[in-house]
Amino acid sequence: MSAYCALSYATLLCRTPTATIVRKRRDFLRQNHRYYCSCCRKIVEPPVDAALPKMQIGVRVLLFSVFLHYFLGVPISGIQKLLFTFCSFKMSAGGLTAAWARLARLLKPLHEQFRREAAASEVLHADETGWRVAGKTWWLWRFTNARVVYYTIAKSRGSPVVADVLGALFNGTLVCDFFGAYNLIEAAAKQRCLVHLFRELKKVLEKNTSADWAAFCKLLKRILRDAMRLSERTDTMQPEDFKHRRTLLDTRLEKLCSGDWSDKDCRRLVKRLSRCKDELFVFVDNPSVAADNNHAERQICPPVQMRKNSYGNRSIQGAETQAVLMSLFRTLHIRGLDPVETLYSLLRTFLATGSLPPLPVQVTSLG
Repeated sequence: MSAYCALSYATLLCRTPTATIVRKRRDFLRQNHRYYCSCCRKIVEPPVDAALPKMQIGVRVLLFSVFLHYFLGVPISGIQKLLFTFCSFKMSAGGLTAAWARLARLLKPLHEQFRREAAASEVLHADETGWRVAGKTWWLWRFTNARVVYYTIAKSRGSPVVADVLGALFNGTLVCDFFGAYNLIEAAAKQRCLVHLFRELKKVLEKNTSADWAAFCKLLKRILRDAMRLSERTDTMQPEDFKHRRTLLDTRLEKLCSGDWSDKDCRRLVKRLSRCKDELFVFVDNPSVAADNNHAERQICPPVQMRKNSYGNRSIQGAETQAVLMSLFRTLHIRGLDPVETLYSLLRTFLATGSLPPLPVQVTSLG
């Protein structure tokens, strides 16, 4: 490296000191001593609380790799590079997936606990998206609210999947779109996603230019927007005025559906609105219910991003592992808990006592 004097242009040699940093790996050997007990007449040993049985890596590194893959969406090849770069050891892709599958089997009771919590919720959002398992199309279902996120990957996109999760009768309010699988589910109440309805109106309007459809869209949009404005003014209106405006919404919708519409898209939507007329304005009567299904769609974004990198799962066991570990990490996250530290403490307790302790109390809600 050289510098030049502005006057004489003489070259001044400058030396930059350099240093080579050699990364040194530290290997740890944990010895677990076993002894024969003359009283018990068997070989005894202290419990190991730093690694799961027959596991090549410790609990913290295991949870770190799960966090990277199932929470952040880092592909397996990227995790291998990170472990080698920062932990100085190699881990095969098969070794990682086998360790994750073993962890998922251990934490399966918590996954079932989340399913029961979802089925007992007062308000629950449901949605589904395509997922590849062993090269075939399956479906990733998620059921979520401000306290729990439950994922399940199933071969079917039909109502039996929803019934298996929620039971024969769901005693809360189910927020969902207009997909036919939700029509057969018995629930105390249902709120259909109005955003999906607005999107459909806009999409059809780009292709259908008939005057009948334009008039139908204008009337329906006005009814839906009036309902959303009314839900925001619940606390500031007199009960009599609110009741009158709420009844007027049903009257206007009934009048819209009973109109003589000649356009085929109008007749198609009239049929749907007539079937779901009691499932459009639940959010007006119940402030805890949203008019859209955005909460479920936000929880589907991370798996969709992961799907772009991993293209789904290669086996049914991988799909089960995916559902369990994603449910755990997402649920702990929306409860305001650190997923890695919470599960680390839980697994250390399990290794010391042989049983899974209950999850800590919710700190806050990020939903």
